[in-house]
Amino acid sequence: MASNVNPTVRRRRLGQELRRLRELKGMTAEEVAERLLVSQSKISRLENGRRSISQRDVRDLCGVYEVEDQRIVDSLMQMAKDSRQQGWWHAFGDIPYSVYIGLETDAESLRVYEPQIITGLLQTRAYAEAIVQGGSPESSEQENDKRVEVRLRRQSRITAEQDPLRLWVVLDEASLHRVVGSRQVMREQLEHVMELSQLPHVTVQVLPFEVGAHAGINGQYSILEFADAADSSVVYIEGVTSDLYLEKPHDVQKYTVMYEHLRAQSLNVEQSRQLVERLAKDYAR
Repeated sequence: MASNVNPTVRRRRLGQELRRLRELKGMTAEEVAERLLVSQSKISRLENGRRSISQRDVRDLCGVYEVEDQRIVDSLMQMAKDSRQQGWWHAFGDIPYSVYIGLETDAESLRVYEPQIITGLLQTRAYAEAIVQGGSPESSEQENDKRVEVRLRRQSRITAEQDPLRLWVVLDEASLHRVVGSRQVMREQLEHVMELSQLPHVTVQVLPFEVGAHAGINGQYSILEFADAADSSVVYIEGVTSDLYLEKPHDVQKYTVMYEHLRAQSLNVEQSRQLVERLAKDYAR
């Protein structure tokens, strides 16, 4: 697959364009589904980019929307073709959060709040192995190894020489005290966090225990933003059996405001680094 073709992003852009054409036609998803003799949920999945879109789907929808400009039809057909290619993560088999990986791979910036553990993009191999094994005790060793390798591969966005991912992480202090693997693993992990936090495009803040109740009390979430204006921001909330993607401007704005509150309540960058360094030394004893 060409390096500049991201199937997840292509599906998302194509879905947005198909939704725009439907709305210009003044039709509901239910009306379109009835015309094509398909379920309304299929139309919704096509428009939200969670389902692969075939060129036949595009042709049928363009027919319903009476798109007369063949250049538009051809462009949408090409996007459908690109969206069915495979990203690098498909080489690892069935990954539960493959949609998220596709979005993260193309994102310009990522803001993360993590209440329980060190976030995946900052994890060492030893820490990641302990997290995956502890979180998936019934999975096979091979399956867990695959998840670790995918996680480490994702980290290349941070260390890339060109256009690295701009990452802002707010870690709850609890994630620094939870001993994952062993004290040595934790020492190496916190030293790794300090090292990465020195990069100009990586910011790490710690939300201290003393804050008490705070804006992120309901749990972990991430906000992804993209360089292309056509790609709206996405809030990602990871679940046990399914994940949630919020793209409506009102939802994204609400989580963005919450994140600003978390930043304000957290220790500043230097104070955070000092706390991480102190705990890393404690783990070395």
